[in-house]
Amino acid sequence: MSKLSTTLVEKAITDIIALSNGETVHINGEDKKGKKRNFTETLELQITLKNYDPVRDKRFSGTFKLPTVPRPNLKCCMLGNAAHCEQADRIGVDHMSVEDLKKLNKNKKLVKKLAKRYDFFLASDNMIKQIPRLLGPGLTKAGKFPTLLAGGEDMQEKIDEVKSTIKFQMKKVMCLNVAVGNVTMDVKQISANTQLASNFLASLLKKQWQNIGQIFIKSTMGPSIQIFF
Repeated sequence: MSKLSTTLVEKAITDIIALSNGETVHINGEDKKGKKRNFTETLELQITLKNYDPVRDKRFSGTFKLPTVPRPNLKCCMLGNAAHCEQADRIGVDHMSVEDLKKLNKNKKLVKKLAKRYDFFLASDNMIKQIPRLLGPGLTKAGKFPTLLAGGEDMQEKIDEVKSTIKFQMKKVMCLNVAVGNVTMDVKQISANTQLASNFLASLLKKQWQNIGQIFIKSTMGPSIQIFF
């Protein structure tokens, strides 16, 4: 059961979108003048936990697929066999074969450069086993080890699935950030993503909503607006 107020969430999202369109909005008792950016701003949740000890309490990790893709511009590279490379070509996705990966010669700088160039990777099943041998630990260190694309799976569907999947992982800090939308999306879509992401995080916590201290929502360049106290 969500503890977020739909009215409060939708008002915050509406204000954020207005600011990103260069409008003036009244927030926290003052007028703020927005600024139109020359890129699509992402909306993310900033969540602080309470009554949680990251040292003693169990670390948690979980992924959740949102109904609407929050960041459609994420860049993918297919590390594929011949069939998958052909398919990637057809839908305009960058791809690399075993031969292409061998050319990197396990060079740490080149692998790091590759990891930086893309937001995520897919790999054919016969390729995924070879990644550590071909590239070393570079992609794993960058947190971008490829997602498996099985033989019969639709590549575009898999790409959309990865783009709409969010991950919550407890590390040493008590703050978590996750993307829930962008300023071109409908307010209701962002609101649904926000509610579902928050509920999912609560389900991972020992005391559920009692472990959530505050939730803010903000765009890439905009101010944070509190939606849970």
